[in-house]
Amino acid sequence: MKYRQLTATGDYMFGRLNSFLVDTPEAVAQAIKTRLALWTNEWFLDKTEGTDYMDKILGHGTQGTRDAEIKSRILGTPGVTEILQYSSTVDGRAFFVTATVQTEFGEAQVEFNTGN
Repeated sequence: MKYRQLTATGDYMFGRLNSFLVDTPEAVAQAIKTRLALWTNEWFLDKTEGTDYMDKILGHGTQGTRDAEIKSRILGTPGVTEILQYSSTVDGRAFFVTATVQTEFGEAQVEFNTGN
């Protein structure tokens, strides 16, 4: 697994010798964050790919579906073998997720929020 590193602001990192994450827990964590950041209908090549924020995560009446949707996206990420720890909170219009996952390369920590 090979992923170009992202800067602190979420842009691709260019111009550095070691600007790729290769076969590491960090590469899988970045893949998870990238999958969680993609909303359903956002990618023009596959409108079905993405996280279903509108129907299953954000808004009223989604308490029963939001964690299942996020966990499904995490487990569907290449390199993830299991979720070791998971928690989520809603604060106003933001949804925060913290997870520890087991990957093919070791444990990885993931923090993600929709309030960015």
